[in-house]
Amino acid sequence: MTKHARKSTRLQAIDRPTTATVQIPLPVLGAFASIERSYFDLCILAGQQVLDAMMEQDREALCGPRWKRDPKRRAGRAGTTPSEVTLGGRRLRMTRPRVRSQAGEELELPSFAFASRRDPLDAHAMNAVACGTSTRKYARSLDTLPAEVTARSTSKSAVSRRYVALTTQLTTWLTTPLGDRHFPVVLIDGIILGDHTVLIALGIDIEGKKQILGLREGHTEHSRVVKALLRDLVARGLDPDRARLFVIDGAQALTSALRTVFGPLAAIQRCQFHKQRNILGHLPEHLHANVTSVLRDSWAAGDAALAQRQLKRLATSLEPNHPGAAASVREGLDDTLTLQRLGIHGVLYTKLRTTNAIENFNSAIATYSRNVKRWRNGAMVVRWVSGAIVEAERKFRRVHGWRDITTLVSALGDLEATQEAATERVA
Repeated sequence: MTKHARKSTRLQAIDRPTTATVQIPLPVLGAFASIERSYFDLCILAGQQVLDAMMEQDREALCGPRWKRDPKRRAGRAGTTPSEVTLGGRRLRMTRPRVRSQAGEELELPSFAFASRRDPLDAHAMNAVACGTSTRKYARSLDTLPAEVTARSTSKSAVSRRYVALTTQLTTWLTTPLGDRHFPVVLIDGIILGDHTVLIALGIDIEGKKQILGLREGHTEHSRVVKALLRDLVARGLDPDRARLFVIDGAQALTSALRTVFGPLAAIQRCQFHKQRNILGHLPEHLHANVTSVLRDSWAAGDAALAQRQLKRLATSLEPNHPGAAASVREGLDDTLTLQRLGIHGVLYTKLRTTNAIENFNSAIATYSRNVKRWRNGAMVVRWVSGAIVEAERKFRRVHGWRDITTLVSALGDLEATQEAATERVA
């Protein structure tokens, strides 16, 4: 390349632009530079201006251009009126343009109807409670508004009223039919809130998916309260003529009620952790390790008959010095081996041999309602538990080992056939 050609190429490279041109509106730069107005304030004020422009556009679509005659126009401008829109968990006051039809009826502006909906306000209140924000601190949890913007619906009483109304609607699920979905496994446990006890039934379907089936509020886990819960489940679609596995903590009231309502078709699995805790409570601490080892080995055995013999030997060895512990081992012994008799092993056995699945849910209820200082009545308890259920069900996952539920369903089918045959012999 000649010297002249190289010089020409360098000149072209110098003349060629290397960066794109960016234009920044100066008024926006001035707003950012102001120390008296934050970025959030700027967004609020800009949002108000956008909404004003949208409402004016809607009004022009209905009334036509301002100051122009139009014989085909459908409505006319009717001044303005104070109104409110929902933004960021509160109601903001603003001025809304009005439009009236030729017949004198006020017409709705689509943009205002969208901005004034209370659904986002309700959702914000529910999320705040779920995150542990108390109604007293709700207003403090929101971003500070510009001084010229007036807000409402952030006081303790306003948030409380909104939450009560929402959770009252949530309790409608208590009367909703369960449908044709089959729940071969049902876990039942209670949680104490103030002076109230809430019994909760958690179902697991054939695909391992969880669902809260029902609840019943009372003052204790009395047999009448349990029967009321079970009969409500039957009335809503839980078939009493199908065998199913019930996992419980071992309360006598639960066992008695299950036998009464479902009869021999109720395969009861007693929580092994609760049973272990009861047995160790009758023993001195230096025996805990040995007895725990025997219990775990027995419950880990694949053969129910072998596990039963081991547990009976344990009871016999404890009888002379610790008769209370021996009686605890014998009490409900068969119910701790139900899963082994049904042929369930592996991961599914580990998940269903205790009430951990529903106790974890009860712990979530306690966390959800931790800001409640006084439970006024049973209706309040039911509302809060219903709110916790809606929140918790978003996080429900399939039970580990759910693919083995088909084995459980088959074993329960054999139980149904056995009971049918026994009934025919009696008849």
